[in-house]
Amino acid sequence: MTKYVFVTGGVLSGLGKGIITASIGLLVKSAGYTVTVIKIDPYLNVDAGTMSPYAHGEVFVTDDGGETDMDIGHYERFLHVNLSKRNNITSGQIYYSVIMKERRGEYLGQCVQIIPHVVSEIKQEIRNIAKENNSDIVIVEIGGTVGDIEGLPFQEAARQMRFEEGVKSTFYVHVGLAPILPSGELKTKPIQHSVQELRRIGIQPDALIARSMRHLDEEARHKLALHSNIPPHGVFSCPFLETSYEIPLMLNDQGFTKYLLEKLDLDARQPDLSEWALFVEKLKNRSKPVRIAMIGKYTKLRDSYVSIIEALNHASAWNNVKPELTWMESTDIEKNPGLINELSNVDGAIILPGFGRRGAEGKIEAIKYLREEDKPTLGICFGMQLMVVEAARNLVGLKDANSSELDPNTPHPVITLAPEQVNVREMGGTLRLGAKKIIIVPGTLAWRIYGAREVYERHRHRYVVNPKYVDVLETSGIKISGYSEDEHAEIIEYKSSELFYLGLQAHPEFKSRPLKPSPVFHEFIKFISENSPR
Repeated sequence: MTKYVFVTGGVLSGLGKGIITASIGLLVKSAGYTVTVIKIDPYLNVDAGTMSPYAHGEVFVTDDGGETDMDIGHYERFLHVNLSKRNNITSGQIYYSVIMKERRGEYLGQCVQIIPHVVSEIKQEIRNIAKENNSDIVIVEIGGTVGDIEGLPFQEAARQMRFEEGVKSTFYVHVGLAPILPSGELKTKPIQHSVQELRRIGIQPDALIARSMRHLDEEARHKLALHSNIPPHGVFSCPFLETSYEIPLMLNDQGFTKYLLEKLDLDARQPDLSEWALFVEKLKNRSKPVRIAMIGKYTKLRDSYVSIIEALNHASAWNNVKPELTWMESTDIEKNPGLINELSNVDGAIILPGFGRRGAEGKIEAIKYLREEDKPTLGICFGMQLMVVEAARNLVGLKDANSSELDPNTPHPVITLAPEQVNVREMGGTLRLGAKKIIIVPGTLAWRIYGAREVYERHRHRYVVNPKYVDVLETSGIKISGYSEDEHAEIIEYKSSELFYLGLQAHPEFKSRPLKPSPVFHEFIKFISENSPR
């Protein structure tokens, strides 16, 4: 019988509930159980694809082309699995399905309501995903904060599933904040009130995880247990750490895995976390500093690029390199060109993804500087496209070259709308999405990185390198070193093998894992480490 673990959050958002959910998944998987993880987002968008990163952080792309919440990325990284777009359930999906069923007459004669119809749809979707994955344990993170109106149907579904599946097949984890006052006193009252709100809607948590700036003392633990009706060994302390990858080790050391499996009536196997612990040790003990410029248009919210940051962490841990990230807002470069000179102090740079005209010219100026100064440069998706624009302008001499996305009237559209996108009118879910084959050209930097003729990386774009300009670009020193199956340019680099100047249409960061770093980021970090004067 499948077991279900529901994770809720209280007090406020941004507590790292997704990381804790991923950590729980790692613990039960490492104990030998099959597991899948579901993220529930109460917003009415069908998926995350049409939202700005400022609204909800990074849009994470799955192999099967889902534009999902960034927590799906956390789950994939911690569990070393590839999840489906089905693992991200939104209110938009649920309500859309219910409305379509009503229109088809599947509820004929009934007054369609939140209870039972919407809640039943939620429960059925959770069970369907469990069945498709054939999982022993399904972990369901309910997004938002307890008390939010939009989250109530999902919380009600979790409540009903305990009634239907039984106490030994369901487990409720509640994550809350225990703030510390300027006096140094740690306060448990916010979590107590949050639990009261949860109990008011019929959910009695089985475990509490308190986020704070330090560990709970025994007095605070006892107070939370007493007022939350939870045994003291069901209250866990999870302070904010140097690295979130340490959280599974911390929870396991406090007995969380044993407590969870016992409550679910499963054999309390000890998880094998030896490889994970080795990675964490390497991550915490990185010694060689390198400076990497992060050039983008959403730099004020670092969650916009969380997968890239984590891919750098994965690669640097195994190369004993400690990246010092210098964030540069490309719109600021446009306003103050002198900021470009700050790049003289970096050892390498990443041209970050991000659609649209805003900040594009600032990125192009940064690319020109980096190329001329032979700085190791990695361009991702839109970053790669702007590397092509820069080369067309400054190497080929096409001064007005541009992407037709940015300037529909450019005389030299070196980046153009993909042919299959010409007649697309809807915005949501219509990009070129998911894992796509890339054919690597032998004898190139890309070949050295991947060591294979064919690889698969995840994509999220609508525009491509214009095939009409490939020949003239290659005569200028740019080399196309990777192609799609329909022969569009996927990877560009310099013909000189002594430089690391690489642009990918794909997003290699989405497939990077702590124990298996992305080959692209691994070689990028390795090259910088070997060539840095520090």
